Amino acid sequence: MEKAKTEIIVGMGTCGITAGASDIYALAADQAKAKGLDVKLSSTSCIGMCHSEVLVDVVVDGFARVTYGNVTAAAIEEIIDSHAAGNVPVMKYTIAQMPSYGKVYDDIPVFERLPYMDKQERVVLSNCGFIDPLSIEDYIKHGGYEAVKKVIGAGDPNTAIEIIKASGLRGRGGAGFPTGLKWEFCSKAVSDVKYIICNADEGDPGAFMDRSVLEGDPHAIIEGMLIAGYSIGASYGYVYCRAEYPLAISNLKVAIKEAHERNFLGDSVLNSGFKFNIKIKEGAGAFVCGEETALIASIEGLRGMPRAKPPFPAQKGLWGKPTVINNVETLANIPRIILKGAQWFSSFGTEKSKGTKVFALAGKINRGGLIEIPMGITLREIIYDIGGGIPNDRAFKAVQTGGPSGGCLTSAMLDTPVDYESIAKAGSIVGSGGMIVMDEDDCMVNIAKYFLEFTQSESCGKCTPCRIGTKRLYEILERITNGKGRKGDLDLLDALSEDIRAASLCGLGQTAPNPILSTLRNFREEYEAHINEKRCPAAVCKPLITFTIVEKSCTGCMACGRACPVNAITGEKKKPHFITQELCIKCGSCFDVCKFKSVLKI
Repeated sequence: MEKAKTEIIVGMGTCGITAGASDIYALAADQAKAKGLDVKLSSTSCIGMCHSEVLVDVVVDGFARVTYGNVTAAAIEEIIDSHAAGNVPVMKYTIAQMPSYGKVYDDIPVFERLPYMDKQERVVLSNCGFIDPLSIEDYIKHGGYEAVKKVIGAGDPNTAIEIIKASGLRGRGGAGFPTGLKWEFCSKAVSDVKYIICNADEGDPGAFMDRSVLEGDPHAIIEGMLIAGYSIGASYGYVYCRAEYPLAISNLKVAIKEAHERNFLGDSVLNSGFKFNIKIKEGAGAFVCGEETALIASIEGLRGMPRAKPPFPAQKGLWGKPTVINNVETLANIPRIILKGAQWFSSFGTEKSKGTKVFALAGKINRGGLIEIPMGITLREIIYDIGGGIPNDRAFKAVQTGGPSGGCLTSAMLDTPVDYESIAKAGSIVGSGGMIVMDEDDCMVNIAKYFLEFTQSESCGKCTPCRIGTKRLYEILERITNGKGRKGDLDLLDALSEDIRAASLCGLGQTAPNPILSTLRNFREEYEAHINEKRCPAAVCKPLITFTIVEKSCTGCMACGRACPVNAITGEKKKPHFITQELCIKCGSCFDVCKFKSVLKI
């Protein structure tokens, strides 16, 4: 069949579909057919620019690939009429072009030089947004499965272990343990059966790194697991993925089926005698199952609860057998490192934190999405150069790294390098890669309460310090944000947090107090204002907010009175209005409708 002269590629990751990509795909198909165009319509995954979804690429044979952003129904019709039919890009919708595909167009920025992309280094994300995740042929065309051929062809399971050790790759799931060392421990364990587990139980609020990689490059995870399995002597693998990721699971199922059909999985991988098969275990969404021993218990059909270590899973894991657990991002790195070499990977990053790291950039940020940066660039570069700063010119206040287990870092820490050691020194953790940005309108006491509510509700309840301690912490924070804080509450928060960190069984409890400790350290004055002045400086905590009308600037338009649901606002037309505080329920309706900024929230 003759190759189509034009290809239209629609970004169909979860972020794209949520923004309306399915409708755009269907409309593009209808339009191309109706106009009788020689067009191939295909889909890809999230390329990382979630802030610009729906994303559509157009490739005319021999010319650069052009990316369009925020594509609507009206926009796709214009794009098809002008670009697909006449090779004239519609400039008002273009974001970038990729010259590697062919002849460049005038006045369209180059993809790699976009402010969002300029400081990124795509290793794990190198295929995401560029290949069809449902096509093994596309993966192979981009070098897929060459790494596993290289490892099996060498005939020595230690080959990959030594390469990964030399690369300096550390586990990207949060703990940062050296990956090659973990494999080496398990390879030396004597057992008739061993297991590889891919931990895709991504549960941090605001995190979507693993989901996007599974959706966009599922074969890379399979290949990484194959190499790990061959290296440690495992014949079985599990992908433990939360059931809330239906597209990731669906794409992975297709990839596993394709890999079996092409003899990359099965009883004799590539006719080498090496047996390896993969099953998917769908988790029920418990945050604690991100902890490796709780994850193992869940696969075994037990309640997801951690156990004491040692023994570590590398010695005694799934069903009592030696087990290596790596997260999605860690495994996606493996094929690239094997093909390009340990020195190539270690050329990125810092002395102790090698390579790149994927982050989900979310919150109060202009360009939110999925990014991959070389370890060692600063928070300032990520938030302002890549993320484009804070919307509406609001002041940056803090960034939460490491999810509920991490801490809030302030504007004074913006020049902190993003690596394991520097972030830990600043009082937080890199974690799995969640990065939530906050501005001046966020209350840090309320933020701490939000994360404590999450970890408290997600506690499995096995150990008392976590089960009871996080509940007490949450109750204190709730009291403070309700205007009922007491003298001594801050000392109590600090002491109780340290006790919970020291005595909890697993990482959930040990890190649960981190948001409190970091906000207490960096924003103590906000806690003191809540307790001593019964005031929320950010005007977020409802019981501590007062709405008042400035008499001098009130025009008497009566908009606030009409909006008030409890008739707490009185006043005549064209005369100043007043709020009866005893009746006010602090809903904020008056503040929202006042066009003259006469209603103050204090």
